This record gives sequence, C-alpha cells and structure tokens, in this order.
Amino acid sequence: MTEVSMVVNGRRMTGAVEDRTLLVQFLREGLGLTGTHVGCDTSQCGACVVHLDGRAVKSCSVLAVQASGSEVTTIEGIAKGQDLHPVQAAFREHHGLQCGYCTPGMIMTAVDMIARHGASLDEKTVRDELDGNICRCTGYHNIVKAILAAAESSGASAEPQRVAAE
Repeated sequence: MTEVSMVVNGRRMTGAVEDRTLLVQFLREGLGLTGTHVGCDTSQCGACVVHLDGRAVKSCSVLAVQASGSEVTTIEGIAKGQDLHPVQAAFREHHGLQCGYCTPGMIMTAVDMIARHGASLDEKTVRDELDGNICRCTGYHNIVKAILAAAESSGASAEPQRVAAE
C-alpha cells in the first residue's frame, strides 16, 4: 500500500492505496465522492472527468499515486454552498441533461473549456472538445446550448471555486 495525499475540493485528503488504484476509485471508494462517475473503464466516455491541477482529465486514466501532491476538483467542489456553479445553472436552465449520468463529466469538461476559451467559445469548438464525452440521451444539442450560454454569461467566472486547503 502507498500513502497518497492531495487537496480535493479544497481539503487535504490522505489515504493508503494499492499502486494500481485509479484516481476515480480513490475519489469514489476512498473519499465517498460519488459525483464522479465510472461509465466505461476505458477512458472513452468522459463520465469521470475531474480537474487535476486545473486541467480536465479522465480520472479513470490516472493512478491515485500519480495524483499525489496535486489539487483535484470534482463536481462536488465547484458549487458555492447552495449556489450552483454558473455551468451547472446553465445545464439546468437549458435542459442540458436527461438521465444525468454523463452530466458531471460534461460539466467539468465545460468548466475547463470555458476557463480556456472564455466568452469567445463557439459551437464548433464546444462540439470538437466534447468529443471525449459521451451522452446517450440528449443528442448534445442542449448540452452545447448550455455550455455556450454559460460561456457568454460568465466566461470569467467559469473557473472552479477554490477553497484554501485545510
């Protein structure tokens, strides 16, 4: 077993893991953060996207030991208390979800996308960058609409809310 330590959603977290433990497993099983979903186990679907040191990554393709010493933000870490993150609010307002299984990964991908592109984000870029996220329900139209609305209204505030590490 290897001891890992990382800042997750603003809080220092530690745990003992087997060297082969995936970050998604550590988050879900070790820390109880089940908002990050496991969809395919092959890094194809994007349901497990989190932010690792400020970049969107598929947490099923990163070992927990590789993330040790890093800052991880999950879907549970982007809202401010009861106030939804602007991208979460846009998904709700523009019906960018149906069953909701892919939604956490889509939102985390969108937050990263908006942080990089801001209000200049266009539909082609959104569709291109969602290539690694699969939704089996909505057909992407409302997801794209929600991301563009969030970018237009709050591109500068799309960065994850950061809380000082305890």
